[in-house]
Amino acid sequence: MGRRVGSRGDEPSAPRAAGGRGGHGAAYARVAMVLLLGGVLTPLAAAGLRSVLWVLVGVAGLALTAVGVWWALAHTGVARIVGTALSVAAPVTVLALYAATELLGPALLSFGLLVLAVVAARWALAPAPTTSEEAAAAPHHPWVLMNRRSGGGKVDRFRLVDRARAAGCRVHVLGPGQDVTALARQAVADGADLLGVAGGDGTQALVADVAAHHDVPFAVIPAGTRNHFALDLGLDRDDPVAALEALTGGREFRVDLGYAADRVFVNNASFGTYASVVHQPAYRDAKTRTAWKTLPGLLTGDDAPALRMTADGQRLAGIRALLVSNNPYGRAVDVSRPGRRERLDRGLLGVAGVRVGSTAEAARLASRPHSGGLVRLTADEVVVETGTATTPVGIDGEYVELPCPVVCRSAPGALRVRVPHHRPGRSRARGPAADWPRVARLALGRALPRQEERAPG
Repeated sequence: MGRRVGSRGDEPSAPRAAGGRGGHGAAYARVAMVLLLGGVLTPLAAAGLRSVLWVLVGVAGLALTAVGVWWALAHTGVARIVGTALSVAAPVTVLALYAATELLGPALLSFGLLVLAVVAARWALAPAPTTSEEAAAAPHHPWVLMNRRSGGGKVDRFRLVDRARAAGCRVHVLGPGQDVTALARQAVADGADLLGVAGGDGTQALVADVAAHHDVPFAVIPAGTRNHFALDLGLDRDDPVAALEALTGGREFRVDLGYAADRVFVNNASFGTYASVVHQPAYRDAKTRTAWKTLPGLLTGDDAPALRMTADGQRLAGIRALLVSNNPYGRAVDVSRPGRRERLDRGLLGVAGVRVGSTAEAARLASRPHSGGLVRLTADEVVVETGTATTPVGIDGEYVELPCPVVCRSAPGALRVRVPHHRPGRSRARGPAADWPRVARLALGRALPRQEERAPG
């Protein structure tokens, strides 16, 4: 094959000059500092020193809300009812107090300015936009696997089989019990020079692994239910027909793959609470009800998983839920791209874990986000241990059982991806989490050192 899966020597890279974007970084930094100053001064101007008290009231409201959510998730009966009520009453009460003292408007304005300040700071620190995409020649023998059951029948609804055949593709409609990996390998043996999948992320991952092994291009047709991989590639998940262009041309670039033991994933591998919920037989037919029923035992009872993790030499224990992703996800509160991966070619795993096991820890996490209740980092390799012979793992949403310890790794640049020329969700680079000292130096016109790509995700 043309490129060794998992090799880091030829990993794709992007310019690392901080504050890129054609010299506009300093301007974004100045905007960020002005917005930050406005967010801090607004409550002071409205309430003077009393604003400190109201900040404390807001923090207390967050803590009580977290306690309520914890009780609702980790308990049953009266405690769950009280927790649900508290999780609603606490923020409503805080907002009512702000409104009664005519501070609701200044509080919302301050919050909005701070959010915009963070967005501007990330734009200021973003690297200059680059692309390693190339125009792709039309394949001679494209092959596509289509799953009619995915996405509520998108394959039939959009007539994808007929459209792909009309474009000159060999189409295999997946039947019950068929081995996806074996089908893809046979297609390559029969001369396929492009592999495509119209189906969910789990099916895409299996075919992508074969494509990476044989160094043939891979095309994603978003015909599944969620299609998170397609989303992060910038494809329109509501228009799978547009993705068919990649079968006859389009553009090509390389992305990473992730592996948990020998199982490939394009999105993530989940351990602990979520993986245990997915393992429940009733989960497929009643996801919410099953999770609601099993979470108390998983969070605080005898069924609670005890995970230990080692990531690039850092050891952590007491983890309740762990998500290892193929490249790091953005923060859930990131208004620019919430819960999405900015890039798929950093050659790193994203790690997100939760270490909350009691009411006090839930309250502490809400009032002090850096208290250690949340784990967030990037790593080349992650080792997960449970103290058992095997452990349940959710691989791209599919349940598997893997022997312990489970070694997760990244395969940088392993997969050649073909996409259509037009991608409405194509990512524009944003910077790492706001580093205010760096933003301040940039705003003052001071040169910044060249930064490593591994800034915390």
